[in-house]
Amino acid sequence: MIAFRIEDIRGLTQKLFLGTEFDQFLVKEAQVVTFNRFIMDGRIHPGFYSQEEQELLGLEDFSAWKTLRPICFSLIKGKKLPESFRVDLMASRGLTDDFFRESQAGFLQREQVRGLYLQIRYEEGKLQCITGTSLAVFTLDKTFDSEWDGYVGRFLKAREIPAIKE
Repeated sequence: MIAFRIEDIRGLTQKLFLGTEFDQFLVKEAQVVTFNRFIMDGRIHPGFYSQEEQELLGLEDFSAWKTLRPICFSLIKGKKLPESFRVDLMASRGLTDDFFRESQAGFLQREQVRGLYLQIRYEEGKLQCITGTSLAVFTLDKTFDSEWDGYVGRFLKAREIPAIKE
């Protein structure tokens, strides 16, 4: 797990809330603090959709960022900056598969990975992107974590988001 300090706060927030750069992620949770604290649980309630709808939409356990992005944006837009916001993203199946194709952490099987995470946190005028992983097995080897950290760094760079490792 590492933290990237984002130098261009406006640039990242525009890409996050208005662009499609993060649409391949799922949302575990989103929280926006303005005049109230708004918290969204990204877990999809399967009873809301029929089985056909779930298959047609290709739904996973959590909502796609592109689905919740307009709702989150509606909470932060305006003349005043939010006090804070936090978006806990998780790599979708497709993004996780892409990561495994690029990764050098071949000692792990795809089913041993519970999640690949990226938390975007704005508070006290600072914006950070923090990486994280969750495995279904115990290992002392941190190669997998390092691979994900590097992948996120390349992801940010490819989207022209200047970031410094903290």
